[in-house]
Amino acid sequence: MWLHRYLESLGVHNVVVDSASIEVNRRFRRAKTDRLDVGKLLNMLVRYYQGEAKVWSVVHVPSVAVEDQRQLHRELMALKREQTHHINRMKGLLASQGLVMEVKRDFVEELAEVKLWDGSQIGAGLRILLEREAVRLELVRDQIRALEKERKELLKNSSDPAIEQVRRLLQLKGIGMNTAWVDVMEFFAWRDFHNRREVAALAGLTPTPYASGESSREVGISKAGNRPVRALAIEIAWSWLRNQPNSQLSRWYRKRFAKGGSRVRRIGIVALARKVLIALWRYVEEGTLPEGAQLKSA
Repeated sequence: MWLHRYLESLGVHNVVVDSASIEVNRRFRRAKTDRLDVGKLLNMLVRYYQGEAKVWSVVHVPSVAVEDQRQLHRELMALKREQTHHINRMKGLLASQGLVMEVKRDFVEELAEVKLWDGSQIGAGLRILLEREAVRLELVRDQIRALEKERKELLKNSSDPAIEQVRRLLQLKGIGMNTAWVDVMEFFAWRDFHNRREVAALAGLTPTPYASGESSREVGISKAGNRPVRALAIEIAWSWLRNQPNSQLSRWYRKRFAKGGSRVRRIGIVALARKVLIALWRYVEEGTLPEGAQLKSA
């Protein structure tokens, strides 16, 4: 996005477009050159400025401050994935020798006492490899703890409007720190939503109908929006059923989907995720508590 900001600073009105929304000729073999691509883009640009708003999807570019605000939780998510990678690698190496061990703080000390199936010691090369992997894992865990501590300090002391939104979400039962932080920083803090359809569309939770002639069916959700928010929305939906059983949304789900099979319940949970995300947006923006929802005790 730096190039967009640079052009804007020079006084050039720039439009960033979602490449997946650009029209493409569907012929099996078609001519493609840079000249043809530029011509097509210029043609679509003219159509866009003549009022054809749906000719492509324009990307809303965040400010530098907003983009920087998202680095903390993104790094935290990346570190947690890296932590899982290290643990799985260590367990896989142990499993290749017929061993099962928990990867805890005292892993290296326990490793020295472990025996193979025939009572022999683990090979020196494998033991050194596991010890090095344990050192890398501990470094990742230290960084995770440091980031979580930094996040807690911000939540405690910061007066930033985005942090205020995180605090508001945390008042709801069933909403934890990771969920509140990601939803606000990726979604609610900087996007100017005008209606519930925009909220659902940006999360990729809108239905995709297919109707042609006598054929009419749904082909699932679009999955075209923010992936972390969409994944969290599904988790929130399951958590909402457990922690907010008397809310109107939970009652709606039980009435529509609870008596169906596993496939029907999975479809229903996606629909519930969409409704819960919209309810959380209204709660953050307007202070409207979802009907029947409970707040955490002080």
